[in-house]
Amino acid sequence: MTHADIVFTGGRRGGRAFLADAARRTAPAVAVTGGRISAVGHDLEDLIGPRTEVVDLAGRLLVPGFQDAHVHPVWGGLDMLRCDLSALSTREEYLARIAEYAAAHPEGWVLGGGWQMSAFPGGTPTADDLDTAVPDRPAFLPNRDGHGAWVNSRALELARITRDTPDPVDGRIERDAEGEPTGTLHEGAMGLVNRLLPPEPPERLVDALLIGQRHLHSYGITAWQDAIVGTQYGDAGDPLPAYLTAAASGALTGRVVGSLWWDRARGLEQIDDIVARRASGVVGRFSARSVKIMQDGVAENFTAAMLEPYCDGHGHPGADDGISFVEPELLKEAATRLDALGFTLHFHAIGDRAVRECLDAVEAALAANGPSGNRHHISHIQVVHPDDVPRFRALDVAANMQMLWATLEPQMVDLTIPFLGDTRSAWQYPFGDLLRSGAALAAGSDWSVSTPNPLAAIHVGVNRRSAPTEWEGDYPPFLPEQAIDLGTALAAYTAGSARVNHLDETGTIAVGMLADLALLDRDPFEHPAEEIGLTEVIGTWVEGERVHEAG
Repeated sequence: MTHADIVFTGGRRGGRAFLADAARRTAPAVAVTGGRISAVGHDLEDLIGPRTEVVDLAGRLLVPGFQDAHVHPVWGGLDMLRCDLSALSTREEYLARIAEYAAAHPEGWVLGGGWQMSAFPGGTPTADDLDTAVPDRPAFLPNRDGHGAWVNSRALELARITRDTPDPVDGRIERDAEGEPTGTLHEGAMGLVNRLLPPEPPERLVDALLIGQRHLHSYGITAWQDAIVGTQYGDAGDPLPAYLTAAASGALTGRVVGSLWWDRARGLEQIDDIVARRASGVVGRFSARSVKIMQDGVAENFTAAMLEPYCDGHGHPGADDGISFVEPELLKEAATRLDALGFTLHFHAIGDRAVRECLDAVEAALAANGPSGNRHHISHIQVVHPDDVPRFRALDVAANMQMLWATLEPQMVDLTIPFLGDTRSAWQYPFGDLLRSGAALAAGSDWSVSTPNPLAAIHVGVNRRSAPTEWEGDYPPFLPEQAIDLGTALAAYTAGSARVNHLDETGTIAVGMLADLALLDRDPFEHPAEEIGLTEVIGTWVEGERVHEAG
C-alpha cells in the first residue's frame, strides 16, 4: 500500500472537510499523495506511514483553497510598499500618515493610497488639505476603490490642470463653484496625472507581487484572477512582466489567471495585440486567458452607468446617469470577436445600465457564435434591474460577487443610497435573487479596494452586516432577503471561482483533484452565523505544499 504524504483527520476531537461539491457534503478525513487528493472519507488510518504528516483537524474545518475571482495583488503589494492609508479612516489620520511618509521619503513623488471617501465631505478631499502634508513636491493618492485620486497643488500644476482643462470623456475633474480644480480626479481624469508618474522598476513589481501573494496565502487563497493585467490610465505598472518572471522562477506559488486590460481609448484594432499578449502570457502557474472590460465607474462619484438619472440627494431626479465607458454597440462587437477567439470575458459593471449592456454583449456573442463554454462573468453587480436577474442563468454568465460590500456603512449610507433613491437602493447586491434564479456564483475581493479576507466577505454574504473585523458602525442588516447560506457562500469562493478561472482540477475536495487546501481555526457551521467573520486561516497548501502557516 502506498502511504499518503499528508492525512487530515478529525480523530477523536472531531473536525471535518467541506468538499464544496453540489451536495455540500463533508468528510471526516482527507489524504494527499503526490500533490493530489488521494482519498476522502472514513478509515484512512492505513494510509498513514512513517513519513506521513498527520494534521489533526481538532474540531476545525478543512476547505478547498479559496479562489479570488477579482483581485489586484500587485497593486495591493505596491500599496504596502508605498504610503498605505488602508488601515486608517479619518482625514486627520490620513494627513498625519502622509506627512510622516513624506518626511521619511524626501525625494520624488509621494505615492500611495487607500483612503475612503466617507472621510471627506461629498467623498472628495482637496489639494489644499494635501498641501499641508506635502507642500513642495507632487503627490498622487488613489482612493480605496481606485476610481478616484487625491492630488496636491504641485501635481495639478505639473499636469497643467486648470479651470480651462476639459473633463476627459471617461472621467471628471472635481471643481469648486468657480470652476477651479479642487484636488480630486475621477476615473479617466486620473490619467492626466498618472501618465506623469515615474515607472516602477521591474524588480519592484516582482517584489510587490510576492508581498501580495503572501498576503493572499495568509487568508487561505490559493488561486486568483488578476482583474487588470495591462496599463490603466497611462500607468506604467503593468503586472504582466512581474507574473512571467515570478512564474518562470517558481516564486509564483498561487495559480493565476491574468485578465488582459481592454483599453477603452482604442477600438477593435487592439484585439490582435490582446491575442499576442495571451500567446506570450502562459508560464508555469500563470495564464493570461481572460479579457477585462470596465464598462462603468462607481456610484459614489456618479460614474456608474444607470438606466435612469441619479437623484439629487433629496429624492428628486437629477440629470446625470453615469458613463458607459465602452459604447454599447462596440461592446457587442468586441464581445463577439473575443468570445469567438476563446477568451473569457470579465466585465466590471456597477450600475444597472452597465450590467444590462454587459449581458446584451454576451447575448450578441451567443447569437453569433453559439454556446462557447468560455465562462464569462460580471463583477461587482451592485445595482441589477430585476428584469436582468434571470438573464445571468439564461446566458450562462456567472455573477462575480464582492460580498463584503453588501452592507450598510458610512459610504453606502451617505454617498450611495441618497443618490440612488429607494427603488434602486433595493436592487443592490441581489445575491439571494441570483441564487434563486439559478445563476452561477463566483466570488472575489477586489483587493486592494477592500480586504482580501474571504471569511469577512462570506460573513456579509450570510448576515448582510459587516464582519467584526471590518466594523464601521451599528447598522441593521442590509436587504436581508438577499442573504445566502454559508455553504453557498463557501462554494462560490471555492468551486464557483475555480469555474470562472477554468481551474477545473481545483475548487473541490475529491479524489484526483489538486491538493489546494485551507485549514480554518474553527468550523463556522458549528458556531453562530454572527461569528463567521471571526474565523481565521491557520494553514494553506498549494498542490500539497504548505505556503502559509499561522504564527
